[in-house]
This record gives sequence, structure tokens and C-alpha cells, in this order.
Amino acid sequence: MMHQRDIAAGSAAAKPVRVGPIAGGALCRAFDIVVALAVILFTAPLLIIIALGVKLHDGGPALFGHERIGMGGRTFRCLKFRSMVVDAEARLAALLAADPQARAEWAKDFKLRRDPRITPLGDFLRRSSLDELPQLFNVLRGDMSIVGPRPIVRSEAVRYGARFESYCAVRPGITGLWQVSGRSDTTYRRRVAMDAVYARSKCLSWDVKILLLTVPAVFLARGSY
Repeated sequence: MMHQRDIAAGSAAAKPVRVGPIAGGALCRAFDIVVALAVILFTAPLLIIIALGVKLHDGGPALFGHERIGMGGRTFRCLKFRSMVVDAEARLAALLAADPQARAEWAKDFKLRRDPRITPLGDFLRRSSLDELPQLFNVLRGDMSIVGPRPIVRSEAVRYGARFESYCAVRPGITGLWQVSGRSDTTYRRRVAMDAVYARSKCLSWDVKILLLTVPAVFLARGSY
């Protein structure tokens, strides 16, 4: 049963109609495959153009794979178009060591509003969410869903506490409650609550609704940085 506090923090969306666990799982997986294939086919020319643009910018790889936690606590390589400089990890370490304000901001949400690692093209890709298009291939592989909790890194698991079990009960998603509820403008605690609410109530009707809400959220770039 969902706690009232989680419901309030998670979303103002109407309560979804549940689907049986076996049928619901099969329907949601079929939905993922159909949507992923359709979007890949529709955006194929754009995918090629972005890949070439990232590659030509500095000669580095077009794709970046980062280890994230998936369903059941298993790790996988989450794909994105590379939006940062090639030596991003070294630059982050140097920045956090030298700048207490940046270190505090990073410790709070694992994000920086003014991130010196991000390239000009990468900034556009992030604000438009185009950097996440390669995750459609993660969906086809079964690592992710179209809709689900935001995929997290291992160091974030401790911040989920008892809700980490709920996070691991479903596949992480390309979009989800967090993405349509302000994204980086929300607190990390609220994001965790939204992930828990979604995981406990996952169903196809809610996935469709969140996907539809994603379209205006992406075009308006709410909380995207």
C-alpha cells in the first residue's frame, strides 16, 4: 500500500487502473518494444547527424555508456550521446577539490547548474533531451523501459533507503514521473518518492499518460540542465 506522503510527493496524476501482474508485464514490455522501434525508425537520420556532430566536435566517441542500476539490482551500461568533454571525470574531480560551492551542489543532487565539462553541442543535446535517444537501444535490450524511475548509479542507492527495493522492482525508464514533474528543479528526496510511487503502481495506462506528458515537458525544457 502506498503511503499518503509518497502519493503527494510523487504525482498529482489520477490513480491508474491496475493490470494483472502477468498480463501487465507482457503488455508493458510489448509497449516498450513497439515505441522504441517506432522512434528509432522515425529518428534514424537525426541519430546519424547527432552522432557525426559529436564525433566531429573533438574526435571523441559519439556514445557514452555509464554503469547504472537496473531491475533486480543488476547493473547495465546506460547509453547516451556524449555531451561532455573526453576527460570529464578528471575535470569533475579537479573542480570538486578546488571549489567548495560546487562540491556542496554536487553532494546535494549529483548535478551542477554550470557544469564546465559540458560541450556547447552537449548543452543543446541535454536541454532538448536528445542526448538520451540512444537509450532506446537499452529498451530493446531489456535494460530499460520507455517509462520508469530515473536510472541511478551505485553511489545513489544509499539515498533511497528502504525505497531502493521499490526502485529495483521495475526497469528504469527514459522518461518517468520525475521528467514530467520539473526534473532538476525538484529535490532529490521528491524524486525518490516519485520513483517509489511509480514502482508500486506501474501499469500500462499510467505509462501511456506519462509518455504523453513527456512531449510538452521536453519541448518546454522544464528543469532541464
